Amino acid sequence: MSVHTETLGSQSTFPVPTEPRPEHPPEVPLAIHDLTVAYNRKPVLWDIELNIPEGKLVGIVGPNGAGKSTLLKACLDLIPKTSGWAHVYGKPYRKARHLVAYVPQRESVDWDFPVSALDVVTMGAYRRIGWFKRVSKKETERAREALDQVGIAHLADRQISQLSGGQQQRVFLARALMQDAELYLMDEPFAAVDAATEEAIVQLLKDLSAKGKTCLVVHHDLATVTTYFDWLVLLNMRVVADGPAEETFTRENLQKTYGGKLNLLEKAAEALRHSIE
Repeated sequence: MSVHTETLGSQSTFPVPTEPRPEHPPEVPLAIHDLTVAYNRKPVLWDIELNIPEGKLVGIVGPNGAGKSTLLKACLDLIPKTSGWAHVYGKPYRKARHLVAYVPQRESVDWDFPVSALDVVTMGAYRRIGWFKRVSKKETERAREALDQVGIAHLADRQISQLSGGQQQRVFLARALMQDAELYLMDEPFAAVDAATEEAIVQLLKDLSAKGKTCLVVHHDLATVTTYFDWLVLLNMRVVADGPAEETFTRENLQKTYGGKLNLLEKAAEALRHSIE
């Protein structure tokens, strides 16, 4: 681990070194070096080293409490790092935030806030036009197009509190599209959505990948991992394995990731396969 000035569970007043390193080239969409995060002096992520490849659909898979959501938040500077850094195309997030779009967990959002679906999507343009400038007709039209891309253009004027869970998730995806980012970080976008929404999200991810965009997605359903993603990160506090999905998604790696919970997960996945057949 590199030298740093922080102690577990606290944030130092001194900056952690973020110099480029040869193992993390600047053309990598997301490079993570020596990243450790702790809550109340207890490590949640430990010594994370990753290079997320460009233009891939990348799934982050692991048990509850493995640090999957924490990893995304640490990369976005939403929570303090105990050590290490994350770079977006060779730069700290604060200097490359215009290249990143984030879709948080739906449960973390106050959906009672009195705004329409179109208002939420339009917020995706604020970084480009400025927070206190009037939204142009062109940007509003782009927001409507983004809603159309996720299949809910007809709900543009509906209050977000009146939307179903799947519709709310689509609104957040449309907002991410408005940002026209290079790197998309998505935290459990498939959680508690209907089959139609899940299919729409998968198609959206594939469309982004076809355009050379990189998508990093926290995912929990082992039965769909190899169908949805072409690159995997298996995580349980540490990186257990990462690489092409067909090479990484093995019983040995899953056993290391899930331990004794794997048998239960395998039975659930097998039951799902039988129900589909």
